[in-house]
Amino acid sequence: MTSDVLIARLIDLIGDRIEAHASELTELDQAIGDGDHGDNMRRGFKAVSGEKEALANMPFGEALKKAGMTLVMNVGGASGPLYGSAFMAMGKSAEAMPGSRVEAARLLEAGIEAVKSRGKSDVGAKTMLDALVPVLKSIEAGADIAAVRKAADAAVEATKPMLATKGRAAFLGERSIGHIDPGARSSALIVHAVCDALEEK
Repeated sequence: MTSDVLIARLIDLIGDRIEAHASELTELDQAIGDGDHGDNMRRGFKAVSGEKEALANMPFGEALKKAGMTLVMNVGGASGPLYGSAFMAMGKSAEAMPGSRVEAARLLEAGIEAVKSRGKSDVGAKTMLDALVPVLKSIEAGADIAAVRKAADAAVEATKPMLATKGRAAFLGERSIGHIDPGARSSALIVHAVCDALEEK
C-alpha cells in the first residue's frame, strides 16, 4: 500500500471508529469529565476527513503534522492539544511511511512523549497514556496485530480501578475509581483503526 492510499484509509477508518463510538465516549466522559469527549473527537476527526485529499497527497510525516494541527484547531477541551501534539510529534519523527515494526514503535513513542510533555502526566494517572504505553510495549515485544488489539482493550479496562490524578477527573478524587477513562478508550479506538489499515496493507 502506497503512502497516499494508507493515509486515506487511516483517515476513513479512524473517522468511522470515532463516529461509531462517539456516544460511548460521551457517556464515559459524563461519568468523570465534562461529558464532551465524544462530540469533541467527532468534530476533530470530521475536520481531518475534510482535508483527506490534501493530506493523502502530502509526504507521510507532513500529513501527520497537518492532521495534528487540524485536531488542535477543532477538538475542544484537553483532548485537542494532546492528540494534536501526538500527531505532530509523530509527523516530525517520520521521514517516510514506517516500513518496519521498529519504525512504527519509534513513531508511537514520539507521540507518547509529546503527550507526556504536554499533559505533564505519565502512566498510572488514568489518561490516554494508560492505553498508548501498553500498546507500545506490545509492539516492542513483537506482538502481532491481534495481540496489539488485545493489549489496547486490556489497557482500557485497566483504567477502571485507577484513581485519576490528571485532568477534570482528578477533581473527583476517589469517585473517579470504577470508571473507564474516556481518553484511553478513544486512544484504543484509534489503535484498532490503525490495525485495520495495516491488515489491509
